Amino acid sequence: MSLRGRNFIDLSHFERYELRRILDTAHDLKRKQKRGEPHELLKGKSLAMIFMKSSTRTRVSFEVGMTQLGGHALYLQPSGTQLGRGETIGDTAKVLSRYCDAIMARVYGHNEVVELAEHATVPVINGLSDLLHPCQIMADMMTIEEHKGCLKGLKIAYVGDSNNVSNSIMQGCTIMGMNVTIGSPKGYTPVPEILKRATELSERYDTALEVVNDPYEAVKNADVIYTDTFFSMGQERTKEKEEALMPFQVNQALVDAAKKDVIVMHCLPAHRGEEITDEVMDGPHSVVFDEAENRLHAQKAILALIV
Repeated sequence: MSLRGRNFIDLSHFERYELRRILDTAHDLKRKQKRGEPHELLKGKSLAMIFMKSSTRTRVSFEVGMTQLGGHALYLQPSGTQLGRGETIGDTAKVLSRYCDAIMARVYGHNEVVELAEHATVPVINGLSDLLHPCQIMADMMTIEEHKGCLKGLKIAYVGDSNNVSNSIMQGCTIMGMNVTIGSPKGYTPVPEILKRATELSERYDTALEVVNDPYEAVKNADVIYTDTFFSMGQERTKEKEEALMPFQVNQALVDAAKKDVIVMHCLPAHRGEEITDEVMDGPHSVVFDEAENRLHAQKAILALIV
């Protein structure tokens, strides 16, 4: 079944074979790019990129990706568009649909990207919302395959503050057959709506999903350790939260508690010395920068298949 015309907002809306197709396409496009083979699959196509939050990786990877695919990307901020003067998201979606072949949005509230999709007549891609980060997890799974050779049966342990990244890990990794453990302190565990849906997915795909409050219990027998910033963009920094999360720092002691060949991941930007130490991030287990590069290739695959 073709993915053309589909929105890419929530990984739980996709079947395993559909995510498999995206991953296979990403690997293929990466090989072509490394060999210098042209792959202008979107020649003459345009992508509108709405950024309500600042960005490095999302902007550069989507913009470069569209260029490599032969298309064109437009960078839009609320301050430079009528969104900043009160035009509705619905009206913006309708207008951009008349000009562009797809819309990517990096937003604060998940409802904003959902509303875009409701009113757009072209595919909408969730470049990040407060609830989910699906593009990141496609790049993550691509990276895991590069280093481990497969996904099914592996254990990924996410430690730290449960957020949009861990929410999408619970969805995408579960669908693709990975066992998922979330290690978060009490008060910072996954939101019930996401955990309920992820539990349903784990039962459907016969994988293990658990939430624990001890970081060492979380990483036991882990093939992958994953972390993210303790304070997401726009969140208030509090001493209480910092003190609750510091025991979940990914340091050498925690890495040593996992499998000997564990890989360590972080979606970046990292706050070195907080959620992850320099020793680990720059160490032999880290695949952080491979992961960052693969945002380009995974998103090119998403674009190529839905546009």
